[in-house]
Amino acid sequence: MSAEAIHRQLGLTDDELGDIDGLLGRSPSELELAMYAVMWSEHCSYKSSKVHLRRFPTEAPWVLVGPGEGAGVIDVGDGLAVAVRIESHNHPSAVEPYQGAATGVGGIIRDVFSMGARPIALMDPLRFGPLDDAHTRYLFEGVVSGISGYGNSVGVPTVGGEVVFDDCYRDNPLVNVFCLGLLPKERLVLALAEGEGNLAVLLGSSTGRDGIGGASVLASAGFEEGSEAKRPSVQVGDPFEEKRLIEACLALLDANLAVGVQDLGAAGLSCAASETAAKGGAGMDVDVARVVKREPGMNPVEVMTSESQERMLAIVEPRHLDEVLALCEKWEIRATVAGRVTDTGRFRVYEGLFDAIGVAGSNPTPPPGDTAPEVSSDREPIADLPCDSLGDGPVYTRPLEPPASQAGLQAADPWAELESRFSAGADLSDELLALLATPTIADKSWVWSQYDHQLFLNTVVGPGGDAAVLRLKGTPRALALATDGKGRFCRLDPRTGGRLVVLEAARNVACVGGDPRALVNCLNFGNPEHPEVMWQFQEVVEGMSEACEALGIPVIGGNVSFYNESRGADIDPTPVVGVVGLIDDLRDAPPTPRTVEREHMVLLGETRAELGGSEWASVLHGLDGGIPPEADLDAATRLHAFVRDLVTERSVGGVHDCSDGGVAVALAEMAFGGEVGFQVTPDVALPAAVWSFSESANRVLVSVDARPLPQVLKRAEDAGVLAVDLGVADGDRLIVEGAIDVPLADAERAWRDAIPTALGAVAPAS
Repeated sequence: MSAEAIHRQLGLTDDELGDIDGLLGRSPSELELAMYAVMWSEHCSYKSSKVHLRRFPTEAPWVLVGPGEGAGVIDVGDGLAVAVRIESHNHPSAVEPYQGAATGVGGIIRDVFSMGARPIALMDPLRFGPLDDAHTRYLFEGVVSGISGYGNSVGVPTVGGEVVFDDCYRDNPLVNVFCLGLLPKERLVLALAEGEGNLAVLLGSSTGRDGIGGASVLASAGFEEGSEAKRPSVQVGDPFEEKRLIEACLALLDANLAVGVQDLGAAGLSCAASETAAKGGAGMDVDVARVVKREPGMNPVEVMTSESQERMLAIVEPRHLDEVLALCEKWEIRATVAGRVTDTGRFRVYEGLFDAIGVAGSNPTPPPGDTAPEVSSDREPIADLPCDSLGDGPVYTRPLEPPASQAGLQAADPWAELESRFSAGADLSDELLALLATPTIADKSWVWSQYDHQLFLNTVVGPGGDAAVLRLKGTPRALALATDGKGRFCRLDPRTGGRLVVLEAARNVACVGGDPRALVNCLNFGNPEHPEVMWQFQEVVEGMSEACEALGIPVIGGNVSFYNESRGADIDPTPVVGVVGLIDDLRDAPPTPRTVEREHMVLLGETRAELGGSEWASVLHGLDGGIPPEADLDAATRLHAFVRDLVTERSVGGVHDCSDGGVAVALAEMAFGGEVGFQVTPDVALPAAVWSFSESANRVLVSVDARPLPQVLKRAEDAGVLAVDLGVADGDRLIVEGAIDVPLADAERAWRDAIPTALGAVAPAS
C-alpha cells in the first residue's frame, strides 16, 4: 500500500505528507512515515498549542530546568533540587481504566527519575461523569485501582489530588498524574546524546506490541463510539520492573556513567533516540535487531513505535559500558546497546548492521518462532531522515472564535431564578446537606484510603487537607503541594477561569504556610480543530499567565491534552495545575482544616453575590450559566502573604480554603475535622443563601483564640485583607443564624457516606 494511501490512517494530513516529502526529497518509507506520524501527533508535537504556550512566564532565580525536558527542576536550597512533572492519560484510561491509569503513573515517575531525581510523591487530579451512571462507576473504580496498584507497588506515595464529577466527562474521564522527585543538584542530568561514538543503551522491559500508538495516537484524535477496538493500544505496566529501573538508573547517575537519560514514553524508541540526539546537536543510528522483543514477528515499525512500559534510554561512553552492564545485571534489568551517537545529524534505523560492523554488544536471542536476523555490513538504512525533523513538527495557528452561546451563557445569572425559590428567611438546612452529599464535595477517603501516602516517612500532611506537606529531611524546610482545576468556571469565562485555577492552588499552598515556587499544568481541552476550543485554550493560557506573573510563580513544565470529546461534544475547558511551595521552617505540623472548641471562626476575604458556576447553582439546581467569581490578583497577593504569616507563626488553630460549595461547606468541613460544631452570623448585606453558597475567590477561614483575636483582626486591616469574626466553634450543631441548623452528625454522615453509597459500598441512609 502506498504512503499516500496510509498516511491519513496514521493521523497525518495531506499537507503534512507534502512537508515530509519536501524534507526528505522523496517519498517516505513505511517506517519513516510511521515515525513522523507518531512524532507529529498532537500529543507529541504540541502543533496546535505551541504558539500559545510561549505566553507562560518560565523564569525565576531558583528555576534550574524549565519546560522542554522530562521534568521541570527548581533549587530548594542546601544543595537539593526538586523535579516536577504532570501528565495526562485520559484516552487510554477511557479505553482500559486500570492499565490506562497505572501506566500513566509509571510514565510520570520515569519522567522524574530521568532527571536524576528520586520520585517521592504522586498526586492524582481526576475527572469523571456522574456516579449514577454504571459506566462511570466502572471507570472510577478502575482508575483508582490502577493508581493505587501501581503507585503502592512501585513504592511512591500518593499524597493528594482531587476528584470532580461532571456530566461533560461522562465518556471521557480526565486522568492527570503529578509526580515530584528529590535530587542532589549535582546529580541533575538532561536528555542529551553527545559525543560521537557514544552508545545508546536500552534499559528495562522487553519491547512488545502493547502500547503501539497508545499515548501518541489515542490522545491525538476524537473519541468515537466503538473505541473499545483500540484496547490493544493501551500499555501494560509492571511496577516491580519500574522499581528496579529506578534504582538502576539512580545508581548509574550517582556513578557518573551516563551522559544523558530519557524515558521511552509516547512514540517509544523513535522519540527517545531522536530527541536525545537532536538536543545534543548530534545524529543517531539505531539497529532494531538489538532490541529485545517480547513477541514473535515484530517488524521495525512496531519496534520503533511501541510504547511498552518500563524502558529507558541511557547515553553511555564506550569505556563505561561494562560497568553499566554490570550494574544492570545487579538490579536484574535488561540492557542492550541499541544505538550509537554520530556526527551526521541524521536519524538512521538499520536492521542487522551493528553485529557486522563491531558495535559493542550483540543481537539478543529472538523470541520463540523467530529466526535470527540476517547480519551484514552492507545493510542500507530502512529509515534515514534529519534528526531534528521528527521533533520539529508543524506549528499551527488555528482559527479562534468564541462559542456562539457564550454571551447568552454569561447572561443567564442563576440568582435571578434562585432568589424566587429561596426568599429571605428560607431554611437552607437541606440545601447544605444536599451539597455535602454531591460527589465533588463529598468525602474522598474512599479514594485516598486505597493509596499508601506515608512511604519514605516524609508526609507531614497527606490527603484530605488543603495541600500536602512533605518534610525535606536533613533541613528545617518542607514542600507544600496542591493540585486544582476549575473547568466549570473556564466554560463560563475562560480567561477568568484560568486565573482562578492558579489562585486556588496557590491559596491552598498558602494555607499550609508555603510560598509558591513553581507551577506545572495539564491543559485538558476538546478538539483543536474547533475554533471555539482554540479560543478557550488561548483565553485560559492568557488568564493563567496573568495570575502566574502577578504571584511570581514560574511555569516549569506541562502537558496539553486535546481531543477530549465524546458524543460529539467537547469537554469543558479544564486546566489542571500543580503548585509547589516552599515552607522555610517546619517546626511542627501546620494547622489543618478544623474547628477548635471556643475559638472564633474568622473569614478572610470578601464574599460577593457570585453564584455563576457554583456547585449550588449548577449541580443542585441545574443552572449552569452566569459569570464566575472575580479573580482579583492584587487581593490574592495580599491574602496569601497574610495567611502564610498566620500559619507560620501558628497564630491560628485551624485554617481552610473556601472554594467548592462556599463558606457554609467550608465551615462544615472544618467542623468534621475538629469534631466541634459552630454558630455563626452571616453578612446581613447579602441574602443568606448567597452568603452561604457563593464561591467568591480569595477567601480563607481561620480559627483564632479569643486572646489574639483583636490583634489578628488589626493585622488583617493593616495588610489590606477584609477579616470578619463570624462566631464561635462550639456544640454539636452547624448553625448559620436565620438560615441553617443541622446536627453535626447528620451533616458528617451525608458527606462521608455519599461516594460509598453511590458505589454500593454502604447501604443508603433510611
